[in-house]
Amino acid sequence: MKTLEQMGIAAKQAATILAAVSSDKKNELLLLAAKMLVENSAELIAENQKGIENAKASGLSNALIDRLRLTEQRIADMATGLREIAAETDPIGETVEGITRPNGMRITKVRVPLGVVGIIYEARPNVTADAFGICLKAGNAVILRGGKEAIFSNLAIMRVLKSAVKAVGLPEGTVDLVEDTSRSSATELMKLKYLDLLIPRGGASLIRATVENATVPVIETGVGNCHAFVDETADLNMAAKIVENAKCQRPSVCNALETLLVHKSIAEKALPMINNALSGHNTEIRGCERTCAILKNAIPANDEDYATEFLDYVLAVRVVNSLDEAMEHIRKYSTGHSECIITESYKNAERFVNELDAAALYVNASTRFTDGGQFGMGAEIGISTGKLHARGPMGIKDLTTVKFIIRGDGQTR
Repeated sequence: MKTLEQMGIAAKQAATILAAVSSDKKNELLLLAAKMLVENSAELIAENQKGIENAKASGLSNALIDRLRLTEQRIADMATGLREIAAETDPIGETVEGITRPNGMRITKVRVPLGVVGIIYEARPNVTADAFGICLKAGNAVILRGGKEAIFSNLAIMRVLKSAVKAVGLPEGTVDLVEDTSRSSATELMKLKYLDLLIPRGGASLIRATVENATVPVIETGVGNCHAFVDETADLNMAAKIVENAKCQRPSVCNALETLLVHKSIAEKALPMINNALSGHNTEIRGCERTCAILKNAIPANDEDYATEFLDYVLAVRVVNSLDEAMEHIRKYSTGHSECIITESYKNAERFVNELDAAALYVNASTRFTDGGQFGMGAEIGISTGKLHARGPMGIKDLTTVKFIIRGDGQTR
């Protein structure tokens, strides 16, 4: 098993080569990797099942087990994702802007790769293929470190990717996987001097540990304590539909709804309608005193519930007196990911999107759309909740930087 030091050296060497690799060569690798993933579906599913059995034995929730699971369709989706990345415009070499100075110097700002990207992620094995594809298209080498639950799946996917890399003649350090899933390996990766960027993808504890321990640049992604506010003018049928989708369509992901706020004037009518939509998914309601008085199946909520990213069929609910109170609640508990208002009031909608600060703010649409593909950006590496370098869904361009090229004919200062 290679050490992280060895991986870092190999990745740095590979990054030098990848920076100059043609779009055609990168696309050849992406398409071959997609083909090979599908061809090896049976092996991938068999390895994935080992992880599923271990997860069940360790008492992992059904929602988190769903994140871990690979099926033929999900493998096909991974392959489709790589093909879509191949179809994306290659950003490397793009002239972002240019100017000719009065002295005749021509200055251009050109897009270039970051170099070596490290990614620490948890139970979703599809990230292994997605991250490889996005990093490659942006001209970067990548070192991946997945969670212990997905190690069998990740190793199997990595074998396929490495075979594809070798087949097209690119360096082995183009992509690598840290096989040691202990906490110490994650901490070591956070301090690996060869990384130009580290991206943690997972829960609050992983994000916090990375920010506190990393000695390399970090982009925070993923933690999504997402809210929806149903105001006094809302179409209640629309509200029930949006809340059901945002909470239940896939509760184990970062753009799923975690807290519902309802205006007091429509609570007695709205909450039973929304509760009825959620009941088919056995969703647990944790509500304020007024919520519990309306919904007999609700259990009392506390401050911790409103601060929690459940990633499960659990929803915190609170009845509020006004839009201002709703926004005050969101400011207190939001992680800056995705926030939603369901309203027929233009004024309320404009106040909501202008006065709140998050990576994505929705009017009358599910928070589940916070995704690079859904935003028309193509594949994404994660959802950045920070404000520096990238914010929101991070696509291929967000894994690049720029350099200035200055052309002159003898100018001196």
